[in-house]
Amino acid sequence: MADDASNVDVLNATAQAQLKSVVERIERLEEDKAAVMADLKEVYAEAKGNGYDVKILRKVVRLRKQDKAKRQEEEALIDLYLSAVGGL
Repeated sequence: MADDASNVDVLNATAQAQLKSVVERIERLEEDKAAVMADLKEVYAEAKGNGYDVKILRKVVRLRKQDKAKRQEEEALIDLYLSAVGGL
């Protein structure tokens, strides 16, 4: 542990303050992330309670994030592959 103390001494006061600030910001963001994840879980549970298929909802959200052209290209490839293997 003596090495740890000497390592801290190597960092000047400005670097120490900057590092502490970065770590604290990350910690706050992790807390925010946990809160958002809990909120999302609650919304999906509510949707499920209203009879919606959560797996499909997640897919819809993912697809809406995609560029329309990219989504259409992906859908065309899926159709092509399915027809090639006799899936349609």
